[in-house]
Amino acid sequence: MPIYFNSSPVNFPFQFDSIGNNWDQEPTLRPDGFPLYHYLQTQEGCGILTIDGRDYTIEENQGVLLAPGVSHAYRSASGKWITLFATFSGSMSPYFSTLFGSSHLLFFEAEKAAILRKLIDQAVLHHQETPVNPQLLSLECYQVLLQFTGGLQTNPSRQPAWEKYIRPVLAIIHTRYMEDLTAEALSQEVFITPQYLSRLFSRYLGCSVYEYLTKFRLSKAKELLVSNRGRRIQDIAQDVGYTDASHFVVMFRKITGMAPSEFRRIN
Repeated sequence: MPIYFNSSPVNFPFQFDSIGNNWDQEPTLRPDGFPLYHYLQTQEGCGILTIDGRDYTIEENQGVLLAPGVSHAYRSASGKWITLFATFSGSMSPYFSTLFGSSHLLFFEAEKAAILRKLIDQAVLHHQETPVNPQLLSLECYQVLLQFTGGLQTNPSRQPAWEKYIRPVLAIIHTRYMEDLTAEALSQEVFITPQYLSRLFSRYLGCSVYEYLTKFRLSKAKELLVSNRGRRIQDIAQDVGYTDASHFVVMFRKITGMAPSEFRRIN
């Protein structure tokens, strides 16, 4: 039942803000809607989406794209409801409505839903890789979005410096984010200076080592807030590398615009 949140501090044109599959879907009520475009598809069982007092059935291999800010609720029709989902952000997000049209609700089924499921399953697997390749994920997000409008895209090329220096450092961050990591310690792992590592991060990721580490830690915190709802905020802070819970809350609010407790409430 994996769920992953965007951990890249770089604002790519197209990004998965969150993505998951094999999700045991709980009843959800959003009177103010969701702030991003949100795709939801049934893998097993059947769900009921309610908008403006009208119920829509989402059966197996059917999906729906919801526009931002649309008041809605969804629940299982009966028994377990297993879903896959993705929400979308990025520097091009202000133009998504132009791509998808004025409708606040788009339905997909049969062949189109099968393609979307395959793409989302693939992107979930790539979120599990260490390290995650944000350029590849941006492309995969674009491929999903294109299914709402049509189109194709090719795979990105890989840069040698990315493979030699950035990828190993990202692997350390992604597996040891709960430790006391510093740019100096990370640079020693790949036998370069902290200054050179910083320049590489700036060149390839558009951010500092610290910024990337912070964003990744907070993405893991988002996962824990949703998947471990009974765990205390201060414990989750320690789980992701923050010894000071107050500092964790400040950084979480700075990045997401809301407190951890508020994020947990709406997700």
